Amino acid sequence: MTSGITTFTLIHVVISVVGIFAGLVVAGGLISGKRLDGWTGLFLLTTAATSISGFGFPFVKFLPSHAVAIVSLVVLPVVIVARYAKHLAGPWRGIYVVGAVLALYLNCFVLIAQLFLRLPALIALAPTGNEPPFAITQLIVLGLFVLLGFAAVKGFRAAPGATAVAAANF
Repeated sequence: MTSGITTFTLIHVVISVVGIFAGLVVAGGLISGKRLDGWTGLFLLTTAATSISGFGFPFVKFLPSHAVAIVSLVVLPVVIVARYAKHLAGPWRGIYVVGAVLALYLNCFVLIAQLFLRLPALIALAPTGNEPPFAITQLIVLGLFVLLGFAAVKGFRAAPGATAVAAANF
């Protein structure tokens, strides 16, 4: 069973890292006003798979990572509807951007928590996860994601070419 859990853990971690990487690419695209359809699909798929597969680990009590996964699994369908069903029309554009950045942040939040649980140097800094180094790290990352969110909303404000059409109509 140990090798099964190890394989499952490896698959989960690879999916998570791919999701975070794809999410960062998507976020960069949002900032520059680009949809990056392929990267978006990869990001949404791997982020959903990460959240779902997190429940495949044995556990005896409800953990903070489960709460984060549940929030992610509530946010992701809204993002998917905004992107694929509503085609980023009207307010769905902003909903998509905020939701995508939030989903990426949630993945990064769990990544940081896992790093503090597994890396000896970080365990030494925050053995229980309640110490200031852990909290400060999470606050810094949250702040960076708030800035990223603002930049993404600003950069992905209008449909490509909409500003040129609006300027021509003015």
